[in-house]
Amino acid sequence: MSEDVRLETFLELMNPEAPADLLALEEKALGDGVPIIRRPVQSFLRFFLNVKKPGRILEVGTAVGFSALWMDRFSPEGCVITTMEKSPERAAEARQHFAEFGSEERITLLEGDAAELLKGLNGTYDLIFMDAAKGQYIHFLPEVKRLLAVGGVLISDNMLRDGELIESRFAVTRRNRTIHGRMREYLFALKEDPSLETVLMDVGDGLALSVKKED
Repeated sequence: MSEDVRLETFLELMNPEAPADLLALEEKALGDGVPIIRRPVQSFLRFFLNVKKPGRILEVGTAVGFSALWMDRFSPEGCVITTMEKSPERAAEARQHFAEFGSEERITLLEGDAAELLKGLNGTYDLIFMDAAKGQYIHFLPEVKRLLAVGGVLISDNMLRDGELIESRFAVTRRNRTIHGRMREYLFALKEDPSLETVLMDVGDGLALSVKKED
């Protein structure tokens, strides 16, 4: 067993155990080949939600609904979640899971292209969780910033792409170069934006946390 695996196993043992029903959903999703938030990200979100206590959450990228259900489980009473998914098949599966978990009244699922759905949203959100198609993050950013409340936090997942982000564009496969370039562009857009304070964390596959400053 490598040192990295030993450390990850130790850290997982030190974190609170996940609820059995969510563990079962995680196992099913992974068995079906559906990517979901990794265990370190689950633990981070669980802690963060207890600290931040958001009233309104927006998730960009539902998949089969695991992360929305995870956030619903550990958010304060009265918190509502809006999530969006482009794939009709995954949206249907997510709706089924929300009903099975009794969360359909607290989680609103919007089906369609996030680029268009974001433009139709109003109001602000205390937490926005970005976990959709990685090459689209940069295109979603202007609307996401508009919807983020002052003092609200944008969490962007999978920022490091298993270490690929730090490589030269010529070191990644040709088919991944567009995503590689767009993810770098997104990270630098977060870093250089004067309205945001951003930190990149080595959690899971990399989390970028951006808080919106006062105007």
